[in-house]
Amino acid sequence: MQAGETHRTSLVKRGLTLEHFTIAYNSLEGLIAIAAGLLAGSIALVGCGFASVIEVTSGAALLWRLHTDVDEEWRERAEAFTLRIVGVCFLVLALYVGYEAVSSLAYHELPERSVPGILLAVAFLIVMPLLARAKRGVARDIDSGAMLADAKQTEFCTYLSAILLGGLLLNALLGWWWADPVSALVMVPIIAKEGIEAL
Repeated sequence: MQAGETHRTSLVKRGLTLEHFTIAYNSLEGLIAIAAGLLAGSIALVGCGFASVIEVTSGAALLWRLHTDVDEEWRERAEAFTLRIVGVCFLVLALYVGYEAVSSLAYHELPERSVPGILLAVAFLIVMPLLARAKRGVARDIDSGAMLADAKQTEFCTYLSAILLGGLLLNALLGWWWADPVSALVMVPIIAKEGIEAL
């Protein structure tokens, strides 16, 4: 095996480790976010939970993509297919979050204060930028558009977390019930743009 191939193999292994971590972390975080969001009636929190589910789907697609890295021709096909999966997941999420946010505003559905949601959003803000940076490095080194899209999705979760945290804090501290669905609506164009770019 040549030195370049050995280096690529070690990078692919690092990518696989990052995707395994993504799947494990986002599975746990997604379950907590969805449960906390449903209990509090927070669309933004449930939306972030579903974003974690999509991150898990994307991570699983990337695992498959990285396992096919040996064959160059198959690698290109896997790359294109994985990008489509990520794109479709984003668009589905955008539709869901948009529908729920508009419904909540129309019917004046008041979310409860959610301390677990606030703590979860803070955890997102700490972990996601570090994970996105690591993925970007591997994606650049193995020249993988699919992994770069996955890194963007992870980075995008940081933005969602900041928006989510803002909405949850405004609701908890000032009683601004509309901050939660408005936060969710702010997420929609960001999510949709990423989906369209991935497709």
